Amino acid sequence: MREDKWAWLVRMLAGGGAGLLAALIFVPYFMDTRLVNPVLCLLCVALGVTAGLATLPFADDGKSLLLRSGAHFAVTSALFILLMAQFYGWWWEGLLMLEGMLAVLYALIWLGRWIGWYVEVMQLRTLLGLDAGPSPLKWRETLPYAPFVLLLCDGLPLLLRWAERAMSGGWVDIPVLSGLMLPFVLLPAGGFFAGVSLGKRQGVCPLYPLACFVCYLPMLSLLSTAELFHCFLAAVPALAGNVTGWLYRRAVPKKGRETV
Repeated sequence: MREDKWAWLVRMLAGGGAGLLAALIFVPYFMDTRLVNPVLCLLCVALGVTAGLATLPFADDGKSLLLRSGAHFAVTSALFILLMAQFYGWWWEGLLMLEGMLAVLYALIWLGRWIGWYVEVMQLRTLLGLDAGPSPLKWRETLPYAPFVLLLCDGLPLLLRWAERAMSGGWVDIPVLSGLMLPFVLLPAGGFFAGVSLGKRQGVCPLYPLACFVCYLPMLSLLSTAELFHCFLAAVPALAGNVTGWLYRRAVPKKGRETV
C-alpha cells in the first residue's frame, strides 16, 4: 500500500514538472509574449499530473477499469478544454474538434494498454492448458490488435483531415497534419510500438503489418494527401516493431520479461 502511494506521488510530481516545463517553454512562443499567465501554468501542471496518472486506471478489475478510465478521461478532457480556451477563446467548434483529437489519442493509448492486458490473459490460459496453441499465421493472436490498427490507419487520418478543413474554412493549402505528420510520424510510430508489444507477447505475426497496409488502402481514395507509399510507411515500421519485439522475447528470459 505504501509503495502504491509512492508510485502515485512520483507520477504526479513527474507529470506536473513536465507540464510546468512545457508551459515555460511553449506558452510564451505560441502567445507571443515573454510573460507566462499563471492560469496557463496551473492548467499545464494539472494536465501534466493527469498524464502522469494515466496508467493507474488500468491496475484493477474490469468494472473498476472502465469507471476509473472514464473518470480519468473526463478530468483530462475538462482540463484540456480549459487550456485550449486560453489560446483560442471559447470557439466551441474548434474546441470540440480538438477534443475529438484528444479522444482519438486517448482511445489509441487505452486500446494499446487493453490489448496488452488481453494478450496476457491469453498467455495465462495457454499455461493452464486452456488454449489449443498458435493459430495459422497467428491470426487469432493478431486479432486483438485489429481495433488499434483500424483506429490508427482509418480513424485518425479522417479525423486529421476533417480538423484541417475545419480550421482552414474548407480549403487546405498545406496539409501539415494529414500530409506530413500522419504518414511520416504518427503511422510509423504507432505501428512500430504496437508491433513491439505484439512481438514481445506472441512473436512474429505476419498478418499485423499486412493489416496496417490493407487498412490504410481506403485512404487512397478518401484523402487527397494519401499516396500508395504511405501504406508502406505504416506496414514496414509495423513489421520492424514486430520483429524487434520477437527478438526481445528471444533475448530476455521469461522471468526477466515479467519484471519489465
